Amino acid sequence: MDNIPSTDNHIHVDPINGEGPLEIASKFHRSGGTAMIIPNKPTWTVSPQCSFAKAMELVVGYVDEINRETEVQAFAVVGAHPAEISRRVEAGMELVEAEELMRGALETAQKMVMEDKAVGIGEIGRPHYPVSPEEMEVHNRLMVYAMELAREADCPVQLHTETSTEEQFQEFAQMASTAGLKKEKVIKHFSGPMVLPEENHGLTPSLIASGDVMREALRKGKNFLMETDYLDDRTRPGAVMGPRTVPRRTRKLINAGLITEEDAYQIHVERVEKLYSVEMDL
Repeated sequence: MDNIPSTDNHIHVDPINGEGPLEIASKFHRSGGTAMIIPNKPTWTVSPQCSFAKAMELVVGYVDEINRETEVQAFAVVGAHPAEISRRVEAGMELVEAEELMRGALETAQKMVMEDKAVGIGEIGRPHYPVSPEEMEVHNRLMVYAMELAREADCPVQLHTETSTEEQFQEFAQMASTAGLKKEKVIKHFSGPMVLPEENHGLTPSLIASGDVMREALRKGKNFLMETDYLDDRTRPGAVMGPRTVPRRTRKLINAGLITEEDAYQIHVERVEKLYSVEMDL
């Protein structure tokens, strides 16, 4: 079982606030990890003056460094976190101006995908905390716009949203239909065990790789990705889950007889290759 592939579908690296790309990739690889999908972190984690483009360029550089210096295969996902709007509005920016800034950021993300610097647009979406109805309308418009850009670029989007039940998945599926994006190309990051088609409405759930979530999901099926949402932040060590979690969890599930090696290959290789239009080096 030494050659079981393992992809963390949403893991951050941050040499400014954390250990950085090489250390995290090395920890991941020593635990059996083979591929990392890495979204850029928000601009404010870099510096108060950081632009959206700069935050995206940084993660592309981190991915290049991992691919060059380690045995882990890394891919960048680029976008603008929904909290970018809230922070600007709280600082006094007009909501209409913040929306225009975000549209420009999403267009920059699409351009980087089309230049083969990144494999998806994300994390984008809407806040997991209360905002005004007016701000929520902006977030929802931007979600549809991001999906339209993803359709044009033939790439997936990774959604950051509130905790989502079947009702929210249905709403996001309708957004995808409006945008003309294949529903499976909408990846719900930090998902609970929403594996059944009637729960996820055709979207791809990226499950947080806790034991409880995985066991409940596997009672329903195996149509999902796995992630940690690791933050790589020294002030929050191990948050959300540590970088070793996905490969270790995968092996525990195999040892417990809950998935087979073939299942692991489908989850960590075949589904990733199909969604992101990439080829794994195994």
